[in-house]
Amino acid sequence: MAVRMFAAIDVGSFELEMGIYEISYKTGIRCVDHIRHVIALGKDTYGDGKISYGLVEELCQVLEEFSSIMKSYRVKDYRAYATSAMRDARNNQIILDQIRVRTGINVRIIGNSEQRFISYKALASKAAEFNKIIQKGTAIVDVGFGSAQLSLFDKDSLVTTQNLPLGTLRIRGLLSKIPATVDSRRQQIEEIVDNELFTFRKMYLKDREIKNLIGIGENILYMIRRMDLKTIGDKVDAATMNRFYDTLSQMTTDQIEEHFDVNSEYASLLLPSAVVYKRILELTGAEQFWIPGIRLGDGIAAEYADDNKLVKFTHNFENDILAASRNMAKRYKCHSSHNQVLERYALDIFDSMKKYHGLGSRERLMLRIAVLLHACGKFISIPDSNECSYNIIMSTEIIGLNHLEREIIANVVRYNIRDFDYDKVQLETHVHQEDVSGLSHNAITILIAKLTAILRLANSMDRSHRGKLADCRMAVREKELVITTGYEGDMALEQASFEQKADFFEEIYGIRPVLKQKRRV
Repeated sequence: MAVRMFAAIDVGSFELEMGIYEISYKTGIRCVDHIRHVIALGKDTYGDGKISYGLVEELCQVLEEFSSIMKSYRVKDYRAYATSAMRDARNNQIILDQIRVRTGINVRIIGNSEQRFISYKALASKAAEFNKIIQKGTAIVDVGFGSAQLSLFDKDSLVTTQNLPLGTLRIRGLLSKIPATVDSRRQQIEEIVDNELFTFRKMYLKDREIKNLIGIGENILYMIRRMDLKTIGDKVDAATMNRFYDTLSQMTTDQIEEHFDVNSEYASLLLPSAVVYKRILELTGAEQFWIPGIRLGDGIAAEYADDNKLVKFTHNFENDILAASRNMAKRYKCHSSHNQVLERYALDIFDSMKKYHGLGSRERLMLRIAVLLHACGKFISIPDSNECSYNIIMSTEIIGLNHLEREIIANVVRYNIRDFDYDKVQLETHVHQEDVSGLSHNAITILIAKLTAILRLANSMDRSHRGKLADCRMAVREKELVITTGYEGDMALEQASFEQKADFFEEIYGIRPVLKQKRRV
């Protein structure tokens, strides 16, 4: 297969970056050029809530240069993503329009969970080392300029991932107007970091052994360049990190600037970055720190290659999304055995109805997550569980899902036990997210209705939570979805619930569900 040239553009909080990649099935993904331009979008966003027009002008000029570079490399395709600084700016839609009109480049704002999952895909592209390391307790630490992400793995399975407001620009902004000595400034940063890590430790690190840390993102790459290491891909032990931290923490910003030969902007970010990594290293007690040299651009290239089947990944990313969802369900005390039965019923219905719903693997994944989380709201309120479930899902980032997908799942769960009103389905989805999906508000509403009908019917089949229909078979015959079971006991609860849910299912699909109890002679 021929080599495909691809460009990945990262409109970050502190820098504009572009990577030029060669991608082929035979040789994989190779970065052939990397261009970066310092531009502190986050300073405006986190300080004023919007990005100034002076920075917009600079942004467009640099992106025009990126466009010329792409042409010189004969780039076939590109993806341009913007992260937290653009995401949080009140005027982001105006800026995106200016970029498109002036440069021809379409920039998409991605959510935090998408951003971290993309970087995680780049990690997984280093298959041999990555798969080896995550067999033992491992934490992936991604400290950005706007926030930090902590993801825990155990035996090749993603346990949890949480976003914390510990980005280096954000920390610097919080302390910018507070006068301090070198020692007091270090102490202030440590207090901010420790406060945010306290809850994470209590909820997710209790009785969990972490052997390895994996550091990704621009901040750790920047720190590593200042350490006594031969290559970026080196593994760092705790002693090396401590020595670097001890040296750095005793310096003023001017001394850091001179000692490490960096400008004042970078110098002021080194200490917050070092404190976050140092504290996480101490908190977990990890034995080694692997820095594989991953940037967001590498993840964008990996995502593109995966989507277009240009490379083959050995790691199953869908399982990670499901693992995160199952751990979320566990946190809210969902009925795990009922969920297992319900998941099987829902997927059997989905697969049997493939000809009639026209949905694909991504929608099937969203249905599975809706099953896992359909009762999470009972942790808050049993009478109002559907609304509480909706709010929990909308308030919780699920790695690998974008905002729209999470919103679809939340609405499916909400309408599982609430009358479905096509005119009142509320969607918070922004324009840029609708553009990505290619779906109108009406099409999204229909999708929610289709998945809701399946969830309702599947739920009715285990009304007693006793798995009575575990042996059932399904097939569509003559406008009926015939579900047959050999269960010989009392199915009155299931039958009554099934009939109640059958009308809505038929309304959506034009297929009438029929539950048959096959009795032995």
